[in-house]
Amino acid sequence: MAAENSADTPDYRDTVFLPQTDFPMRAGLPQREPEWLDRWARIGIYDRLRERAEGRAPFVLHDGPPYANGHLHIGHALNKTIKDIIVRSHQMMGRDARYVPGWDCHGLPIEWKIEEKYRNEGRDKDAVDVVEFRQECRRFADDWVSIQRDEFKRLGITGKWDDPYLTMDFHAEAVIAGEFMKLLMNGSLYQGSKPVMWSPVEKTALAEAEVEYHDHTSHTIWVRFKPVGDALQGASVVIWTTTPWTIPQNRAVAFNPDIAYGLYKVGEVAENATTTTGELLVLADALAEGVMASAKVQDWTRVADVPASELEGVMLAHPFRGVEGGQGEWDYDVPLLPGDHVTDDAGTGFVHTAPSHGDDDYQLGLRFKLPMTYNVEPDGSYRADLPLFGGQAIIAPDGKDGPANVSVIKRLAWAGGLLAKGKVKHSYPHSWRSKAPLIYRNTAQWFAAIDKPLEDGMGQNGDTIRARALTSIDKLVKWWPQSGRNRIHSMVSNRPDWVLSRQRAWGVPLTCFVKKGVQPTAEDFLLRDARLNDRIIAAFEADGADVWYRDGFKAQMLDGIANPDDYDQVMDVLDVWFDSGSTHAFVLRDRKDGVPDGIADVYMEGTDQHRGWFQSSLLQASATKGRAPYRNVVTHGFTLDEKGMKMSKSLGNTIVPAKVIEQYGADILRLWVAQADYTADQRIGPEILKGTADSYRRLRNTLRFLLGALSEFDESERVAPSEMPELEQWVLHRLAQLDHQVRSGYDQFDFQGVFQTLFQFCTLEMSAFYFDIRKDALYCDAADSLRRRATRTVLDLLYHRLVTWLAPILPFTMEDVWLSRFPSEDDSIHLHDFAVTPADWLNEPLAAKWDRVRRARRVVTAALEVKRSDKTIGASLEAAPVVHVEDADTLAALKTVAFADICITSDLSLTSDPVPSEAFRLSEVPGIGVVFETADGEKCQRCWKILPDVGKHAHPGVCARCEEVLTDG
Repeated sequence: MAAENSADTPDYRDTVFLPQTDFPMRAGLPQREPEWLDRWARIGIYDRLRERAEGRAPFVLHDGPPYANGHLHIGHALNKTIKDIIVRSHQMMGRDARYVPGWDCHGLPIEWKIEEKYRNEGRDKDAVDVVEFRQECRRFADDWVSIQRDEFKRLGITGKWDDPYLTMDFHAEAVIAGEFMKLLMNGSLYQGSKPVMWSPVEKTALAEAEVEYHDHTSHTIWVRFKPVGDALQGASVVIWTTTPWTIPQNRAVAFNPDIAYGLYKVGEVAENATTTTGELLVLADALAEGVMASAKVQDWTRVADVPASELEGVMLAHPFRGVEGGQGEWDYDVPLLPGDHVTDDAGTGFVHTAPSHGDDDYQLGLRFKLPMTYNVEPDGSYRADLPLFGGQAIIAPDGKDGPANVSVIKRLAWAGGLLAKGKVKHSYPHSWRSKAPLIYRNTAQWFAAIDKPLEDGMGQNGDTIRARALTSIDKLVKWWPQSGRNRIHSMVSNRPDWVLSRQRAWGVPLTCFVKKGVQPTAEDFLLRDARLNDRIIAAFEADGADVWYRDGFKAQMLDGIANPDDYDQVMDVLDVWFDSGSTHAFVLRDRKDGVPDGIADVYMEGTDQHRGWFQSSLLQASATKGRAPYRNVVTHGFTLDEKGMKMSKSLGNTIVPAKVIEQYGADILRLWVAQADYTADQRIGPEILKGTADSYRRLRNTLRFLLGALSEFDESERVAPSEMPELEQWVLHRLAQLDHQVRSGYDQFDFQGVFQTLFQFCTLEMSAFYFDIRKDALYCDAADSLRRRATRTVLDLLYHRLVTWLAPILPFTMEDVWLSRFPSEDDSIHLHDFAVTPADWLNEPLAAKWDRVRRARRVVTAALEVKRSDKTIGASLEAAPVVHVEDADTLAALKTVAFADICITSDLSLTSDPVPSEAFRLSEVPGIGVVFETADGEKCQRCWKILPDVGKHAHPGVCARCEEVLTDG
């Protein structure tokens, strides 16, 4: 539709209003994005938003703190981008959307790095002053905070970067200690000796959230427990276990009264079997065949039933009773006890019970008052004075199996207790930090009792931590997606008490004192005094948690309250999940940019945080403020490679955000996030990123067209909606619909829905339909024509909405689009809200009519495409088709619009005559047929339409419309 020159006609190119814009086709994002970052910093975008938003309803997304060690991975980019889209969109929808980034700074990973450094230098960590060691950990964390902050900012994340929160800040440490002391005061804190997940490599207890499961090959053994006296006709009760090292700690054997047991007599056995012909064994009937196969028994006889009444009360001999060198260590009776946890799914139907090394075992031990054992040291070795096995490691310092399992198996064989042995590959708990296997180990630890009624007067949602947490899950929190509710509800319903203590140095100490010589169950075991708590908090506020480790601190704190000589100072540190679980207090509650009730609108993290931060925050806040610290929880999945494989350095399939940004720019990475369903696992790789970049280019073309078509648009051109042609009114109708969809999508955290809706609208309804139709009016109508002015008015309204709607997703590009039209030293698209869209733009009857028009147009354009493909025509303006329309309402609608212009033909005829057989049809649009005809006349050298009147006007080679424009111009 630009002028075409020929030798005998004037050049009309300068009379056509072609798009004018300096907005480049090539984005150059990697080079240009840093300029916008510098600009935003220079004009203080985040703080100006806070000033402008004063008085608005606050909206707070509370940042789950990443750990301050290592460069960002693609999961970080996914996480932070989703958060940023949430914050930006709610700000632009009229809220005061605050975002304070934060970091988790305490804990084992950092401590481990410093220990590793010491080992490399030949230094002994234990010889270093604890305060000096902690300060080195602090410096390490601080360095990584600086690095990660720059990497997050490069992604275009907006927030209070000049004042983030750190769990190692003095105020944060004071608040964490204060929140811990609330447990001390409300009665939920206790010290207990029970088996906990223990890392021998790291020499500390771990919480469930710090445990991951990997395949591990374990020794497996079947062991005889012989009855004391003549019980069970002298038959051995057989147990099966994958932890041979726990046999020295055995204190009972459990059975289930609901399982059918039998007395089995061994017949013929293989040559190398450890069984003997005639031996009697008691086994669960459902498992007997498998046990016999493992023991290499070739045939056997079931002699009799063994009812539960014959099992209960039977005493067995420990398999090491009387063993040479045992020094009487195991010369005690082992009771047969009923237990509901015993099944006949695997094993023998009898469960070896070591109360110090398993939760089911521990619970059975509590019920029947079984003695605890203390045979395993913090490094995972047996105590030095344990007969036969003293000093042997269960897990070696390098994380591999120590000799303990094999030693126990050999001793069992020598003592006659080993029935069979083997190996099994199974899912086994590992530390998510050291990746080393874990064990259950009985130690004195500090716990938060989650089922004990609390003494705090905050019982509105329940009297216990668990009750309050479950009430919050069900009644006070919305879960996005809803499946998150089921996941965390199950976890909280079934979880044990919270292990709070860690035997490490880098963290917030458990700020409590215990009375010497008093049992942990005694009323006065813990020193509970509000004055003492206030002193500790004040000291931490002034000098940080390091003061806890300085000489004389105990005496200073207890002065005038209690005799320091009567109390021990607890030196364990808090589980770092308690640190991050307390962030609601020192961020949401205490900061000026927090919220008075300390409750965030949104917590948003990966699905693994149902057992991590979501849960620790829920439990901590339930204990200290009576409810969850959030109203909405949004969950995203994990990042996988293009084949759906987990990313791994060893596989070479990792995607590094910095590399993607270097090649494509941060907006492409952000667009990848917005295009995907983040509630499921995300795939990313070179081909996916190429597709994302292609979508970006198509969208950029739409925006570039808008900028060009709006060049020098002036308010004097603006046309009221009521005066616009129907096509423009239809666009306004669609904008009103989109305004609702976009706001609803952002409100419901559905960015994929928002982007796909806008992308389809831009590419299908605007570029391929509206823009295509109105290019002729934009380029060739008179500057002051109603149609052209209405088109430009609509494009201006469209521009303001598209640029703001897309700004949360593509902040760099939309800034470029905004400044290309409205250059300014201190303005930014991000200082503007979504435009208010009048409800009266909605026009359903008009939309229904234009739905008919667009369906009919599809048939015409498809028919013309056939003629273009076979070279009958080169462009649609060469056609003047006859369109047969059987439906009267559709025909009437088409006759009220300039259907030839809609179809971009030079002429077009409409008829109700029956569709002839040679007509082109589309099966999905019945009742419409198109008969192709060529346009009659000459080609206008200005607008390219072929019309009969071309060449009959004062200006050579133009049509009547163009003649009028040229004459008036």
